[in-house]
Amino acid sequence: MPARWKHRRRITTLSTAVAAGIVLTTVPASAAPGGSGIGDPYFPDDGNSGYDVSRYDVHVKYDPARPRYLEGDTTVQAVTTQDLDSFHLDLEGFQVSAVTVDGVPARSVSREGAHELVVTPVRPLAKNTGFSVRVRYSGEPTGEGWHTLADGGANVSGEPHAATAWYPANDHPSDKAAFRLTATVPTGWTVIGNGQPGATTTDRDTTTFRWHEDRPMATFLSTIAIDKFTVRTSKLSDGTPIINAYSPGTRIDPEREAQLPEVLNFLASKFGPYPFSSAGAIVIAGDDGSGPPSLETQSRPTYHGGFFDLSMVHENAHQWFGDSVSLSDWRDGCLAECFAQYAIELWYEKQGDDLDNGFYRSMLEESTADPEFWTTKLYDPGQGRELDSALYFKGSMMLHALRRTVGDAAFFGTLKRWQREHRYGNASWPQFEALIEKVSGKDLTGFFSAWVHGTTVPEKKYLFPGSLGSLDPAAGHAGATATARTTSSGS
Repeated sequence: MPARWKHRRRITTLSTAVAAGIVLTTVPASAAPGGSGIGDPYFPDDGNSGYDVSRYDVHVKYDPARPRYLEGDTTVQAVTTQDLDSFHLDLEGFQVSAVTVDGVPARSVSREGAHELVVTPVRPLAKNTGFSVRVRYSGEPTGEGWHTLADGGANVSGEPHAATAWYPANDHPSDKAAFRLTATVPTGWTVIGNGQPGATTTDRDTTTFRWHEDRPMATFLSTIAIDKFTVRTSKLSDGTPIINAYSPGTRIDPEREAQLPEVLNFLASKFGPYPFSSAGAIVIAGDDGSGPPSLETQSRPTYHGGFFDLSMVHENAHQWFGDSVSLSDWRDGCLAECFAQYAIELWYEKQGDDLDNGFYRSMLEESTADPEFWTTKLYDPGQGRELDSALYFKGSMMLHALRRTVGDAAFFGTLKRWQREHRYGNASWPQFEALIEKVSGKDLTGFFSAWVHGTTVPEKKYLFPGSLGSLDPAAGHAGATATARTTSSGS
């Protein structure tokens, strides 16, 4: 574009802003572009620096008769953390038709890399300034989190990436925000989202559904599910609404459904009050029979085929560990998966299982002769291993050994305090180590070096602490064995 036309376009945009009564603030000459990554050591291109999002307002239109096409209109409300002359959003694919910043058309919009949408506003934005950016887009969802269902419906479920398949975002768990969804589909179809439902309205042949999650949410935990759902509702004892949605062909199990309040009450007894204003499940099936993985989508986990006791406990434990208290970065995966997996063992302990002689003994028998089992570190396991199975199995063993090391009072007291101190925020594994040392009054450096940061079988004093000492082969104790439990969950 010739320079004279660039100059003319800028004058036109500025005139539009003045006519609209928008005040354009003066910022220092030091304004700089926001970064195309938030600084995650495993996913350096994820997220963006220069601003913090406070809320997403996502409007979409989807017709299952045209399953490869989505219309989107998303407004991102944020606050700058530096003087910005341009900033990035993460969005995969789509044709972007319009972008405005505080109601004014952006000076320029460009694409970089796999998912970077670069927006340059008419005037730079001053540090600590609230602003909104509206992006209108359409086309085929191409991101890994978008799944087409058997009858043309759709669902978003994926980790670590899902949001960028359907709306522009600051796509990293460290930037959590409130979320509002407005989705229009042909009448006869239903949309399920996070949080609580708003008004549903019908206009001719379409129906618009509204959902809102007012507690901060990591972007990969946001979801939309579109299908001819069977929706069943109930309440927890405190009145919290439960909304369960089942795709055609999935299993509706009233007995398991009725078990959900018991599971949530039990988890609350171990971790503290349930953190969200609604609960429930989205049960879906994929077009090839496999479907997307189960995932701890906030307030309403997503399941494939049906939801059962193991996956129900695991995904709902994530509502505390991973959702309410989210990772600082992807090195911290144990703060989600280790605890969600161990929650299954706590659930079976409630029903009478001896975890020392059952779960832990069984895991020892399966793992101590397998050097590969121990090679993944639980904190900072390495790029490509951020969701490694070690976080589930070695991680749940580690938490049981930690519990036996510090005692139940310090262990469960730490879990509840962790939730209180970091509720609706982010935290790191080193912070957890520091907290349990403070609560227990014990120096746990050796324990964590062996179990969390080490890559070999821990020394006996860490492998057999407390009551687990009776399992040491040197003690000559023989006890019952049990098969280690697994979940069908994808996370």
